[in-house]
Amino acid sequence: WNPHKGTALRTYQGHGYEVLDAAGSFDNSQICSGGADKAVALWDVTTGQVVRKYRGHAGKVNCVQFNGEATVIVSGSIDSTVRCWDCRSRRPDPIQVLDEAKDGISSVKLSAHEILTGSVDGRVRRYDLRTGQLCSDYIGSPITSVCFSKDGQCVLAASLDSTLRLLDKDTGELLGEYTGHRSTTYRLDCVLNEQDTHVGCASEDGHVYFWDLVEGSLALSLPVGQGVVQSLAFHPRLPCLLVATQGQVTLWREDTFQPE
Repeated sequence: WNPHKGTALRTYQGHGYEVLDAAGSFDNSQICSGGADKAVALWDVTTGQVVRKYRGHAGKVNCVQFNGEATVIVSGSIDSTVRCWDCRSRRPDPIQVLDEAKDGISSVKLSAHEILTGSVDGRVRRYDLRTGQLCSDYIGSPITSVCFSKDGQCVLAASLDSTLRLLDKDTGELLGEYTGHRSTTYRLDCVLNEQDTHVGCASEDGHVYFWDLVEGSLALSLPVGQGVVQSLAFHPRLPCLLVATQGQVTLWREDTFQPE
């Protein structure tokens, strides 16, 4: 869709079962997606065609991300593995498999040289691709979503004990805890706003919650719909929020907002 006009632009069909995650490349020319058919698909945005399908996961693919140059797709699955796929070669097998998790991978994010994962086993893992090191932090409750702060210093993790936690990326020190939302059953997203001043989380009560990052106080409870808020995405530069709930995608922004 065009987010500001609400116009449907194109539909991408090719997964055998439900699509569980999708992500765009840096230049918006490609989309990667993962689904319950255990496949990862690479799409051409303009034509709507599947360019490649990557098979190798033994279960549903929960999450997908491109690296910065869109040369690699990283996927996380219910089969407890993270797999890295080369977008440029024809090889069918992954270039790397990360299998340290003891349960399903619920969330995966990338920085310039790191892979960040959240797992149902209650651990946040960060792979430093430059040094080959793995750092693991034990949260204890199944992780539903992880993300980096924009400044790259912190990691935000949401879990099924209805708590958001902000960790120091390098030391694992707990910097903040945020509560008030409801997250006990579903795989809900957490986000930081475009300026790293607030943390946000989807909730099972039809709201999106935002807290002041430093103070930990609840800043906003946004009623976005009925039932579970399934997905949440912040615009990388602008104060715009995309929310998906019960078959509907809504765009939220400030009253004074002017589209580019």
